[in-house]
Amino acid sequence: MGRVYEALTKANGNGSGNGARRKPDDNSTSRNGENKTAAIPPPQAVATTAQEPHPWDFSPIFKSSAAVSVSASTAHTEATGGSALPGGGASRAAGATLDAAGSTRVLHCVSQDINAARVEPHLVAITQPRSAYSEELRSLRTHVIHLTQRKKMKSIVVTSTGVSEGKSLTALNLAWLLAQTDGMRCLLIDSDLRQPCLTEYLGIEEEDEVGLSEVMGGEVTLEQAIRRLEPSGLYLLPGGAARDDVAELLSGPKFSSILDEVRDLFDYIIIDAPPLGLFTDATVLINRADGALLVVRASKTRYALVNRILDTLPRSRMLGVVLNRSYEQLTESNYYYRRDRRPDETIIARAKLKEEEQAIS
Repeated sequence: MGRVYEALTKANGNGSGNGARRKPDDNSTSRNGENKTAAIPPPQAVATTAQEPHPWDFSPIFKSSAAVSVSASTAHTEATGGSALPGGGASRAAGATLDAAGSTRVLHCVSQDINAARVEPHLVAITQPRSAYSEELRSLRTHVIHLTQRKKMKSIVVTSTGVSEGKSLTALNLAWLLAQTDGMRCLLIDSDLRQPCLTEYLGIEEEDEVGLSEVMGGEVTLEQAIRRLEPSGLYLLPGGAARDDVAELLSGPKFSSILDEVRDLFDYIIIDAPPLGLFTDATVLINRADGALLVVRASKTRYALVNRILDTLPRSRMLGVVLNRSYEQLTESNYYYRRDRRPDETIIARAKLKEEEQAIS
């Protein structure tokens, strides 16, 4: 457990800034009732949008300030920000055509317009593309591109230790930004078939949704289930109908053939997986994919649990750990991304911030 604590402490920073703090989790006991571990603390201050990777035997620590672990069905206290994107969720039967480089196959799929006013507010890559939170996610994207190109990886599993740690929204934000990268084709797969949620987060409402579940069941083809999300160009394979025999399906040859098929069509395949601490599904997926990202939540995830889970995973596949919900002081950087900002407003904001810091001290 020592290396986990040391790495996360480095990622959090050693400063004593006055950033917004989140109350520590009152539950300091493990599943077995042992009161022995502390939650991962939120960082105290931030100097840049993302720090350089820190060694953790095999993987770097990434930081993300975006609070992306709230369910789409939960009431929100923050304004969504941003303006609505073109369209309003209507799909076009004419579809989109994907002609992969080096492949003779052309994939025709339905095109779906995504409206920023309808999506989960914490999808900041869509709702607040010019915010400091989005910039931190772009930094994560840069790290991922660098590591995957060096290790020649295409398929990446995004998972967590438990629920409400932000892995699904982290996967969606990352995939959306990867799709916007020039010359890259990205597919996002909702493989959390016990509780698929990506279409809900995207504001897509369909009575008879088809997805990965139906493809593996032989009810529809892969081409019929995949859709292209506009305006980003991200391709999505939804989860489809929820089911319980997930581990058996993902361990079978059908899922392997699906992965082989999409590897020939896309530059990146982001796979949203169930939590590692609850089911074996994510372990199966990591063994099938090229790499994995583990999402942990500040003030919630336990060091001992992270350490125990990492010891069970193949280290050659681990790309890193994303520290989510790291509440940091981004007041000044937020002003940079305001289109209507003025120099005097920035000066006033800094003066007020300095007064507040002096009052606190």
